[in-house]
Amino acid sequence: ISIRTAHRYLMELSEMGVPLYTEPGRNGGYRILDNAVLPPIFFNENEVFSIFFAFQSLKYYKSLPFEFDMKSVSRKLYAYLPPDTQNKIENLDSVLSFWNKKRGVPSPFLKEIIEAALENSILAIQYQSKHKNTNREVSPIGVYAYDGFWYMPAIDLSRDEIRVFRLDRILELKNTKKKHSPGINLDSWLENQTTQEPEDPIHLYAELTREGMRKCISQPWLEPHVKVTDEDHGYVDMHINKNEIEFVSAFFLQLGTHAKVIQPREVIDKICKQLHATIR
Repeated sequence: ISIRTAHRYLMELSEMGVPLYTEPGRNGGYRILDNAVLPPIFFNENEVFSIFFAFQSLKYYKSLPFEFDMKSVSRKLYAYLPPDTQNKIENLDSVLSFWNKKRGVPSPFLKEIIEAALENSILAIQYQSKHKNTNREVSPIGVYAYDGFWYMPAIDLSRDEIRVFRLDRILELKNTKKKHSPGINLDSWLENQTTQEPEDPIHLYAELTREGMRKCISQPWLEPHVKVTDEDHGYVDMHINKNEIEFVSAFFLQLGTHAKVIQPREVIDKICKQLHATIR
């Protein structure tokens, strides 16, 4: 093509929003900036609603990875909508909500962890554990949101095993720039959590009242294992890991008389010990 045609194409690219710059000299020319913006994209009303619908699902999370960018996208889209569609978007909050408990604790390293997972980078973190703060090097698989909190499944390199870290408990974080591939993606890991058998299984059986069934069904880890005997009675029959005894005991303790644990003995003893400690 001629130089004149090339200049015309470059002008058209610039008008579409592609940022260009020139390098003068013998080896110069035209270049595209790394932070290139997208050319104009046209959405119909349903597509716009789907974007605001997605943003609505994160409304109750205190920390978001791209909060400023999401607000910027919302403003740009809203500004070009016709008045009737703007009115629908404004009223969306009153008829739609993905409700979560709004947690007061922030997750300040959310964006850095996502970027590290994308780049297979190793992170050095200080983590607030149950008994003390610990320093670890981890290879993040990704992050997921659950019940108002953000979580990071990652390979703990000192143990060479996958552990789950709650992001608001990460006190310090540094990207070491070292590389490590976890060997599994987030979707696969999450799927494994719902299908894998316990590594060190122990049988759990508990009788439930109507209210006990209702509360157990609301828990994702229990819901598949709740069996209904009749309208007012049911039971839980499943296997758990031995290292989950403390967590399971605390859950059934809060159910009070709406659950009666039949086995294992370890859970029964833990509940009795917690009750005795409470009334002292």
